[in-house]
Amino acid sequence: MTDPATTASTTTPALSIVPVEVPEGANVILGQSHFIKTVEDLHESLVGTSPHLRFGIAFCEASGPRLVRKSGNDDELVELAVRAAQAIGAGHTFAIYLREGFPVNVLNQVKAVPEVCHVFCATANPVQVIVAETAQGRGVLGVVDGGSPLGVETEADVRDRKQLLRDIGYKL
Repeated sequence: MTDPATTASTTTPALSIVPVEVPEGANVILGQSHFIKTVEDLHESLVGTSPHLRFGIAFCEASGPRLVRKSGNDDELVELAVRAAQAIGAGHTFAIYLREGFPVNVLNQVKAVPEVCHVFCATANPVQVIVAETAQGRGVLGVVDGGSPLGVETEADVRDRKQLLRDIGYKL
């Protein structure tokens, strides 16, 4: 029998759209990494950012027992991350769900984890993951993060954007 992992295929991959649940008040970070150490290192990077940050992490192994590895400090967010990882089902991908903090507060720490190869998105918007499936397995081609633009900001929109950043404490 031919090993699909070592044999080139001319078969067109099957594409699917996987919706990822993002509940009200939560954010999700989706990415790709390598190595079983990912879950532990992501956990350490997140727990050190804020004592208030609540999070759940799930990581899809791509070899060996190919388990969904999980960690976090909030059972509901861990379960959301596991469900997202299972639905996506692509090797070496991870899902991080956050509450009491935002991706902007942790994204550099996540990207600095040595195992992290790529971050697909960091958002509170509805997300769809575009997945390709081959004989070897599944891979993420990209994501659809929220909706398409409806226009270009006006001067009033610029003022509102700047004020919002000050109102939520991100600008002086």
